[in-house]
Amino acid sequence: MIYKVRRDFMNWETRVTKMLNIKYPVIQGGLAYLAYSDLAAAVSNAGGLGQITAMSLSTPEELRKEIQAVKKKTNKSYGVNYAIGQHGRPFEHMLEVAIEEKVPVITMTGGNPAPIFDMLKGVNTKKLVLVAARRQAEKAEELGADAVIVVGQEGGGHLGRADTGTMVLIPQVVESVKIPVIASGGIGDGKGLMAALALGAEGIEMGTRFIATKECIHAHESYKQKLVDASEADTVVIKRSIGAPARAIKNVWTEKILQVEEENPTYESLKNLISGEANKKYIYEGNESEGFGWAGQVMGRIKDIPTVQELFNRMIKEGQEIRTTWSK
Repeated sequence: MIYKVRRDFMNWETRVTKMLNIKYPVIQGGLAYLAYSDLAAAVSNAGGLGQITAMSLSTPEELRKEIQAVKKKTNKSYGVNYAIGQHGRPFEHMLEVAIEEKVPVITMTGGNPAPIFDMLKGVNTKKLVLVAARRQAEKAEELGADAVIVVGQEGGGHLGRADTGTMVLIPQVVESVKIPVIASGGIGDGKGLMAALALGAEGIEMGTRFIATKECIHAHESYKQKLVDASEADTVVIKRSIGAPARAIKNVWTEKILQVEEENPTYESLKNLISGEANKKYIYEGNESEGFGWAGQVMGRIKDIPTVQELFNRMIKEGQEIRTTWSK
């Protein structure tokens, strides 16, 4: 009897792990310009769900190469993320590639996901939508989402317009939808994983934490080191003035952005400062004077740059220790 209780106690199975065919309820975020085959395969091989970022690639052919590269590097489940923001380019031809390659999981962030759902009708793929509010989660469920990823205001990159934190938002959404909820924002270790599960989530998504890993090969070392050295106070929310708040590392470039937002808050006045090119200047080249990098407040808890497998081992060990403490 004692053995049976302990075996069940160490089980990480949730509706999310069963749905996505993964060992641990951990998903790697889309990570614009950073989430490619090396990182995605490493996360999937470690027992989570790795993802490729589709809309950071220039052509359908490039996306197809990345998908095929993931298939060569892992036989585990993986996903492709589609960021469909207000000023994004058309995504239909990129989504067709994922359908043709029989990608098992599609995730959607930003914009209205309805057109993606229309294209995926009859396609055997799991559909996950990133949301930042209860009503958005309810709408995603109505559209046919298999699960929602719910991001609190602590997260990096694009956030909701309301400053609702993860601790409040997750249980609010859990109580409002029947589909599984995946928690995101401020999570980067086993403690965060267990907290999310305690709030009713059935999995977590991490973005910033996965940047500071060895397999995130596209991220400049100074970007990774900044995530290690800086604190949770070293982030700032930009783009709030144009209705698209997003959290980035505080630097001279984000100061310029905030100044323009104060003086002339229009997309036209900001577009060069917040462009993908400016983002790549920092994350690829480490150029703080000409660009910016996304990061969540969780960077205040990042202390090293491990391999993805080392990170998973640590998280699961920590989570199991917490479970043991709870069972006493």
